[in-house]
Parts: sequence; C-alpha cells; structure tokens
Amino acid sequence: MAKKDLGVVPAVYPMPVLIVAAYGKDGKVNAMNAGWGMICDMDKIALFISEGHKTTKNILETKAFTVAIADKAHMDVADYFGMASGNNTPDKFARTGYTAVKSQHVNAPIIEEFPVTMECELAEVVSTETMYCIVGKIANVVADETVMSKNGKVDPAKLNALIFDQFQGGYYVSGDKVGQAWNAGKPLMQKK
Repeated sequence: MAKKDLGVVPAVYPMPVLIVAAYGKDGKVNAMNAGWGMICDMDKIALFISEGHKTTKNILETKAFTVAIADKAHMDVADYFGMASGNNTPDKFARTGYTAVKSQHVNAPIIEEFPVTMECELAEVVSTETMYCIVGKIANVVADETVMSKNGKVDPAKLNALIFDQFQGGYYVSGDKVGQAWNAGKPLMQKK
C-alpha cells in the first residue's frame, strides 16, 4: 500500500471535544471548546490550552474549573464555544441560553446541558518553551442518568460524545462498541 507524505499535521484521531468552564473574578461563567485535552492519571486531566484564553485566565484566578464532554445534541453550542472568545464577547455564555450551576465540590460552574462533567481543582500549570498545559485534579464527576448503563457507569453508546477530526475539521460521534479492553488481545498473550 502506497503512503503519501502529508507534512506536519496534528495527526491524532480521535480527539475529544471538551467544554472547559470557569468563573471569572466577577462571578460570570466563561466556557471554551478544548480539543487538545486528555486524562493524564486516574484522577487528573491535562488541557493544552493557551494562556491568552479568557477561560485560562479565570482558571488561574479561581484555581478551579469543570470539563464537560460535548455531545451530539449540543454540538452547535460546543462549536460556538470554540469560535467565540470570552476576551471579545463578554456575554459569550449568556448568548447560549444554557444553564450553569455551581459545583458542590469546586468553585466552578457545571453546564447543565452537557451530560458528563468533571469537577476539577487546579493542580499544576506546566509552561515550557514548547508547551502550556493546565492540569486539573478531578474532585468529582457528575453524569445525567440518561447516559448511564444498568451497572451505574456512563454508557458510551448513550453518551453520543463528539470527537474532533483534526484532518478535515469535522465532528463525529463515538459509540459503537467493537471489542472489550484487556480481552481482545488475550490470544496474543497466550501465544508461544
């Protein structure tokens, strides 16, 4: 099979579509779409976002934030959060008509419309010549019952989580289960 050089592109797929929210010192909610974020420990999340974002400034002031998983039903607002800047649009969150409630665990807003939200305390800021990263310690996770399975865990098939395509700038939905982790590779583990 022939391969073609594509040059330098951020060639990781899929990428989660995460909605990061924090209060400003004035108590106003700001939220942003962060496509470059990932769990970095069992109780930590790393967000590779720039210092210039209004949400980043808010996180540094309040030392807390929430991270919601964007879903198909709320794709329009999730995309808007990535297009509009809180630095230039003071009523950015209010324009959506969405509802935010204060987390019971950290000083940050939970956006009610998104089905799964991690409530985080600022753990660390990693700033180097090549990277800026906000690391949050997850204090709690809240999830709508509509996306839960009978075993009390989030069901990806019900979540309809958005995933971002860095190649063509598209949103897709995850959900089809094709195997079981720590099981699909068992035959190779037993191979002699």
